[in-house]
Amino acid sequence: SSIQVQVPTYKSYNLIGNFYTKRIQHRARGILETSTVCQKSNTKFLVNATSGHPLESEPKAYPNTPWNSAKNALDAFYRFSRPHTVIGTALSIISVSLLAVEKLSDISPLFFTGVLEAVVAALFMNIYIVGLNQLSDVEIDKVNKPYLPLASGEYSTLTGIMIVTSFSIMSFWLGWVVGSWPLFWALFVSFVLGTAYSINLPLLRWKRFALVAAMCILAVRAVIVQLAFYLHIQTHVFSRPAVISKPLIFATAFMSFFSVVIALFKDIPDIEGDKIFGIKSYTVRLGQEKVFWTCVSLLEMAYGVSILVGATSPYTWSKVI
Repeated sequence: SSIQVQVPTYKSYNLIGNFYTKRIQHRARGILETSTVCQKSNTKFLVNATSGHPLESEPKAYPNTPWNSAKNALDAFYRFSRPHTVIGTALSIISVSLLAVEKLSDISPLFFTGVLEAVVAALFMNIYIVGLNQLSDVEIDKVNKPYLPLASGEYSTLTGIMIVTSFSIMSFWLGWVVGSWPLFWALFVSFVLGTAYSINLPLLRWKRFALVAAMCILAVRAVIVQLAFYLHIQTHVFSRPAVISKPLIFATAFMSFFSVVIALFKDIPDIEGDKIFGIKSYTVRLGQEKVFWTCVSLLEMAYGVSILVGATSPYTWSKVI
């Protein structure tokens, strides 16, 4: 299509020229003002971002009251303690303790006291292990888990050291005071393997090697937790001879599969940081999708065997479940 253009006269040309000159100058001033505002906003954004505070966290937005300080401290410790491991440890100990119950009268205050002693001592040791792992992985966690207190800067290295030291001492102290050798040895072996898994010393930091890392987790979750805490209830609480029952063998076998899955699954979301810092996990070597479906297959096998064991049980309630 064509556009007809009417050429203006000299006078009208001057009027039009003056109009557009003024308009361009006005637009230019607006752009400069907008640019200045954007620069100030950008500077403010960068300052807030590098300081680790949310954009809306102005000084008066969240007053530093004792209640807010206590809430923030509890939230930081909650994240530091890795609550999913705390829940898993507590449920494991309670369930394996119930395997030692033979009759209804065994459910007594003595039983609950023994379980509580085991759970508290194990949780103290659990916090030591996950805390030490974070102390050893600060740079990796800045990539993989920037929300953790040490990675985000909420906790200093000294604070982390004080927490893990105090919780390891409290764990051993409680195990010693209780006087149960199965409990004490469970804590000691967990301490040794947890330290060797994480700490960055010659011949240690076993998490660098996929097979050794998986064996550490399997040893603690599948063997130590099942056998030691069962024997704690069986021998120390009920004062019965140490007997390895069929339910205990089944639980240990099932948790062996489950612990391998834990060891593999936990590395799937951490692939970026592990690649950067040379952690040769199976996820890094084989890829996330392959490891994911391997874990699913292992779980299907474990649950499939469980269904068969339950279906062939002489107990009706076990068949139903």
